[in-house]
Amino acid sequence: METVEEALRAIGRTVGIQDLTLGDVVRVAAIVLVGWLVIRLLMRMVDRMLDRSRSVSAIKPYIHTAVNIFLWVLLALMLAGTLDVDVTSVIALLSVAGLAVSMALQNTLSNLAGGLVLLVTKPFSPGDFVEADGVSGTISAVNMSYTTFITPDNKEIFVPNSQLSAAKIINYNRLGRRRMDLKFTASYDAPTAQVRAAIQEVLDAAPGILRDPAPVVYLSEYQSSSIEYLARLWTAAADYWDVYYALLEGVRESFARHGVEMTYDHLNVHIVER
Repeated sequence: METVEEALRAIGRTVGIQDLTLGDVVRVAAIVLVGWLVIRLLMRMVDRMLDRSRSVSAIKPYIHTAVNIFLWVLLALMLAGTLDVDVTSVIALLSVAGLAVSMALQNTLSNLAGGLVLLVTKPFSPGDFVEADGVSGTISAVNMSYTTFITPDNKEIFVPNSQLSAAKIINYNRLGRRRMDLKFTASYDAPTAQVRAAIQEVLDAAPGILRDPAPVVYLSEYQSSSIEYLARLWTAAADYWDVYYALLEGVRESFARHGVEMTYDHLNVHIVER
């Protein structure tokens, strides 16, 4: 028995604990066992709360890990207090180390904070076409540090989350459909009804245009060398560009069939003979 107590005292002196006894070991073991059971119970409660909240489903693993680490650190400090270990210096050392790490990883932590904001608020999801911070493209992935864009010309761009969380974000897919305003110019010599009929003919035949609300054509502006007409219509977000280019080609052909001159800026010079 004396050999065991001497061994315990030697171990205690090694880790900075004076007069470590068998009773202290039993007490520590009991606290660890109870603490482990309490931590398991608390983590189950935390997981249930996270499962009920859809807004944090994307960051559930990170919250679970952070809470678990916090509880185990708290248990370790309680054990140190039970064994009369001075934890003040340990806490101070951890504070200084945490400050140094936060200063060294300032940009990384800023990106992580931005990632948490994006994952909770969800201004976009993978597959959405988004314009933000001077970059536009389809969202490929949203990670804790970076968001991946795939541009229309098939470039992969990684944008730091700290920039995105503070930027104005335009999501073209969120509402499911988009309005398109296309402007065409025609000669002053072309009757208004004829021009509108030529544009409307293309709108009625083009696939991908939503019929509710129905597409319409307006005379929008009298310009110096032409009259401007506005075609306003709605499409599904995924069909936007296909409809856009189809209408540009279709209206040009329709103008040619109806004898409507598609004008351009020009200057008429009249020579007067005297």
